[in-house]
Amino acid sequence: MNVLFWNVDTQYDFMRDDSSFHGALAIADAHQIEGDLEFLTELAAKHGIKVVNTKDYHTLQSREISHDPDFKTTFPPHCLRGTLGARYIPATEPENPYTIDWKEVDFDLTKVQRHRNIVLCKDEFDIFHPSGAPHTPKVLEVLLPDRVMVYGVATNVCVDYAVCGLLNFRRGVEVYVLRDAIKELPHLPLDATLDAWRDAGVQLITTKEVLKYAS
Repeated sequence: MNVLFWNVDTQYDFMRDDSSFHGALAIADAHQIEGDLEFLTELAAKHGIKVVNTKDYHTLQSREISHDPDFKTTFPPHCLRGTLGARYIPATEPENPYTIDWKEVDFDLTKVQRHRNIVLCKDEFDIFHPSGAPHTPKVLEVLLPDRVMVYGVATNVCVDYAVCGLLNFRRGVEVYVLRDAIKELPHLPLDATLDAWRDAGVQLITTKEVLKYAS
């Protein structure tokens, strides 16, 4: 069983809103899942599990960036290139990753095979979007997971896109979502998202159950 962890956008601008850092698009109570995120990061390292880490990586010209956002398809400037807000929080900071920028024309297949951590930078909500994240399908063709464990933020936006994209990637891929290691945007519907996942065969489990399914 080829198991892959999938860490969605656990970056400062989404995860932190405290005295040390005020995230540009901080998700309410996202700090509450940091302990579970750290557990998953350490578990993957201990067992040599590959991790795909997705990363919002925008410019001011990006399609979803707006100074008059509707908070549905457009949002205030966040996760801009070269800013702290675009970096991963310590709980999920990838160790020695191979980073693939959405702007790059191509990437090194051998590095995808060799590195345990892959960072996929994106310029769209959807990590499978052909222009905002063009390399995702090819990376998955190299990794060919049988089972994928998904966690991160935000549940009803980028996590949802990741789950749906993984389900559509290849017949038979098992998708699990770590229910206590995701956090949603409160103004968007959540129950409908979870119900759609269940209907599609997604398994909702907790971080403490991961070891049962990670081998």
